[in-house]
This record gives sequence, C-alpha cells and structure tokens, in this order.
Amino acid sequence: MAKDVRAAGGATALQSLMWPEFGICTEQDLYLRAQGPVAVSPEQRELRFAAGGHVSFGSWFNLFNLEKWQRECGLQSLSLALEGEGAFELVVFLAPRGRSWDRVVSRYVEFPADGRLEISLDQLLQPGATPGVLFFELRALGAGRLTGAGWQTQDAPRREPQLALAVTTFKREAAVARTVERFCAFRERSWMKPHVQMIVTDNGQSVELAPQEGVTLVPNENLGGAGGFTRGLLEARARGASHCLFMDDDASIHMESLERTWMMLAYARDPGTAVAGAMISEQHRWAIWENGARFFTRCQPLHMGTDLRDTGQMLAMEHEAAQPVPEDFYGGWWYFAFPVEQAEHLAFPFFVRGDDVSFSLANDFNIITLNGVVSFQESFTEKESPQTWYLDLRSHMAHHLSLPQLEVGPRGVLKIAAWFFLRNLPRMHYDTLAAINLAVEDVMKGPEFFDEHADMAGRRADIKALTTAEAWQDLDPRQALPPVRYHPPAAWKRHLMKLTLNGLLIPGFARFGRKITLEAQNRSHIGYAWGAAEIACLNAERTKFYTVRHSKAAAWRELKRFAKNARAFLKDYDRLSAAYRSRYGQLTSESYWQDKLGFAASQERQAAE
Repeated sequence: MAKDVRAAGGATALQSLMWPEFGICTEQDLYLRAQGPVAVSPEQRELRFAAGGHVSFGSWFNLFNLEKWQRECGLQSLSLALEGEGAFELVVFLAPRGRSWDRVVSRYVEFPADGRLEISLDQLLQPGATPGVLFFELRALGAGRLTGAGWQTQDAPRREPQLALAVTTFKREAAVARTVERFCAFRERSWMKPHVQMIVTDNGQSVELAPQEGVTLVPNENLGGAGGFTRGLLEARARGASHCLFMDDDASIHMESLERTWMMLAYARDPGTAVAGAMISEQHRWAIWENGARFFTRCQPLHMGTDLRDTGQMLAMEHEAAQPVPEDFYGGWWYFAFPVEQAEHLAFPFFVRGDDVSFSLANDFNIITLNGVVSFQESFTEKESPQTWYLDLRSHMAHHLSLPQLEVGPRGVLKIAAWFFLRNLPRMHYDTLAAINLAVEDVMKGPEFFDEHADMAGRRADIKALTTAEAWQDLDPRQALPPVRYHPPAAWKRHLMKLTLNGLLIPGFARFGRKITLEAQNRSHIGYAWGAAEIACLNAERTKFYTVRHSKAAAWRELKRFAKNARAFLKDYDRLSAAYRSRYGQLTSESYWQDKLGFAASQERQAAE
C-alpha cells in the first residue's frame, strides 16, 4: 500500500468527514447537528467552539456503519481519530438494531500539542460484540476547534485498487467540463492520486478538453449509455485498471465518495465486491430516492422517501442496508464501482434504460451501499416521456426473456406490459400508449432488433414523431390553466371511475369530466387522474406544460393494438425466450462490443499517435 494512504501512526482512514458543499448539497443536518456556540465553516472544513458548543455527527454522511464494515472486511482494529485543539467531552455512541444506544466512549479529552487524538474502539470487534452504527459527539469545555475526524484501522488492505472513472457524455460539454475540473482538483490534493484516473467517453464527439493529467477523452459512436459505459470499461481494461466506476457526466457527488469507495474495495474480503451509490433528487436533497434497488417484474427502489434529517428513519435505513442484499439487487450507473475481472457480461445493447439492471444481475458481484456515497440527480418524474416508457418496457421484457433467474412465464411477462399500459390509459397519455405498443412489437422482433438498432436513431425519430400531445411547450405566465389538483379524489370516486376506465365506458365523458392541472411531482401518479377528462401537466419550475385530453378513439385504437400484440406474444413466447437466452452471452461479450465500437482500430490509432 502506498505510504500516502496511511494516516499518522501507520493507521489507514477508512472514512473521513464529509462537509456540506455548495452546488452539491448544503442540508447541514445531513452532515452534522450543531447546538449552542458553534461556528460551522464547510469551506474551511472546520468547526470553532466556545464553551458549551455541542456537535453531533449522528448523520447519514458521517456515521460509521460498523456492522457493514465488519461483515464485509473482517476488521481486526478500529479507532476514532480527531484533529483540532481545546478540551471537550467526547461521547461515541453505538446504535444497534432494535435496541437502546450504548455510550461506548464517554470521557474528557484534551488535544495535545500536535493536535491529534486517537481513541481505540477495538473492544467493539471482539467475538460476540453487538453490531451497529457508530457516531460521535463533542461538547466544548472552552474555546476549541475541530479540523478533521476519521474512522481508521491498523489492518493492512487486501488489495490496492487501480480505479478508472468511466464517464459517458452526450452534448453536455459544460457539465462534463465542470466534472473534469472538480475531479482534477480533488485528485491533486488526495492520497488517491496514484490510484485513480478518469476516462470521458464522448458519444456526441463534441467535447474539447485541455490535456490534464489523469484524464483521457475518448470520442465514441453514440450507442447510448450501454455503448458509452462499455467503451469506458474496455478503455479501463486496456489501461490496466483493476476496478471501474461508472459515473454520470455531471458528477453531482462529493468527491470524497471516491475515497470511501476505494477503501471498501481495498479491504473487502470478497474480491467481487461492488459499490452502488445511492440517489437523491435535486428537488428535495434531504430525501432518498433510491439506496440500491431490486428488480423482479419491475424496478423497486429501496428506501425511497427516507428523510435523512430524521435520525430514526435514517438509522432504520442503515440497519437494513447493513444486511446482505438479495439476489435481485442492482446498482444504478449514476455511480457503480466494480472489479473489472468480475464483469464477465458487458452491457446488453439497450442504448439506455435497463443496461445497469442486467449488468448487475448477470454478473457475480457482491453489491453493497455506503452511507454518504450518493449522486444528486434531476427528478426521474421530470424525465418521464413516451420515449422513456418505451425504453423501460422493452428492457423489462428483455430482462425476463434473457435471464433464467427472472423466469416468470409468458403470462408473467405480458402482465408487465399490461401494467405499463394500464398505468397510462386512465391518465390519457395516448402518445405513451402508442410507444408502449411499439416496445412490445420491437421486443417480439427478437434480440436481433437490439443489435441492429443499437444506436436507436430510427426509433428515437419514430417516437418523437408520435409524441404530439405529450410534447412540452413553453408556458406563458399570463396563460390560465385549470385548477391545480393537490390531492387525489375521495376513495369512492376513485373506485367508481376505475369501473369505467376513467370515463372510457361513459358516453360524452369528454364534455363533463373535470379539467385539472397537475404539478410535476404528481403527474405520474394515477390516483390524481381519476375523474379528469383534461389534464395540464406542469414541470417543476412551472415554465413548461403539456395537456392531455380524453379521447375514446385514441384509447380504443391502442387497446385493440395491445390486445393483438398480447395474443401474438403469448403464441410466440417459447421461441422468443429461447432466442434471447441463446444470444444474450454473445450480445454482452467483449468481442461483440469491441467489434461494435471499432475498439481495436481505435487502439491502433492511439498507439500510432
């Protein structure tokens, strides 16, 4: 292990403090809770205390999940290291699952002249010790400062990961430039410098970057996220990386997440360990959108809605996250770090949507999550469109046709498509219904369709052409929209409208059904649509909208088309399933993608240059 990874005294910091950061997240209670005379300076990364000032680090970004680290890494030593000056009351809490907290350390401490304290916690690693979550609190007894803290070990790591960050971008030149700038600044000051590099795969071939140490720009054909991230993985392998991290081009993460990830990969007992980053919506930066997810017939985000400001909710999530994940667990590609050698199957050519699911399920990864390792993303409800519904459905169906562990039979797969369809029929999203029917038809063309349309150029144009009512348009501030519906109708009204398929079976419903407006966070919730014959949908900024209206002709047209597709799918299921399973290995092989991306020729050109 490189010397610069080691802290004072030969210990290694497994996890150091994270601080609020403007542009990423400034919800202070997610990092620390200060009471009394305490000045918090995230920019300087320090706390200044007067007598009586109190700070708790019982927060999601800065707790230490001892149960997880112990299970995955088998730690033999553990200590808490503090840097600062002054005299304090120090308390270290252990919060077990379903039991009262323990004060495992409660003492007076005074920083010595060198400004560093180290508190041994080895007693918590003894056989039979209670597992749980650790955090510490400080109460100042006079003037003082805290400039750093970390959970550390004397154990030697099992490996020294060489980590390649694979970033895929398309026509987002400013975003990827900011990401590269943040990464280079972080790399220059971090002990990780010899162990980390970034590969930017430019699917739009429009990015221009000044040469910078540790960053490689790779022009690439636009085969979506599947092709872009796969290109990054191939480049990482060619450069001798042991681990690869798929990451979004806007990199809305605390760069210190890279250090936590690297440490888990270095110390994990299982060489197949992978780290899946959580996701938080930029709309509410205090709420988990997904802390890992499961897939079986549908995507099931885990811990959605957990309020990280609420200690009880936050600890309940961490206790559950400390347990081994189920076999159908997967990690999103906004942040997914994995060992290169364990990636026997590369991405399926989905273009986008679903490639991360099959990648996780088809490869033998030991996937875990880490507190504080999270990407802040635009809300998925903002991105919902006929094209995303099309992409989601065809990947859902292809997963179940391709992967034996997801076998649910012909009716089970058809139920997935029916669920997609029925989610949109009452909402009068007839453009989306047409896209859903198109997805079923394309899946029935077999795996060859994905190969032949890996760039999705033709289908993107087709879906854009059919998207008429659901196309966003600018909202004139003076334009009057129907009243906003803030709550779903009463239960009896919802049940009545369900019996009529939201007015589809009622003559003249378009004339007397309600006209409503739905805000961005509610537009995808079917419960708000019952009883409405016209819905204006707003984006989060209230600058754009579109309007959908009740149409029996459009509804029955797509219903008949779906029924025809359903009959054909049930009849052809056995052949389809056999075709997908026989081709899956070839379509996810390294040789397939090297040929698809012209990788060998590209390597030769680079060598010549």
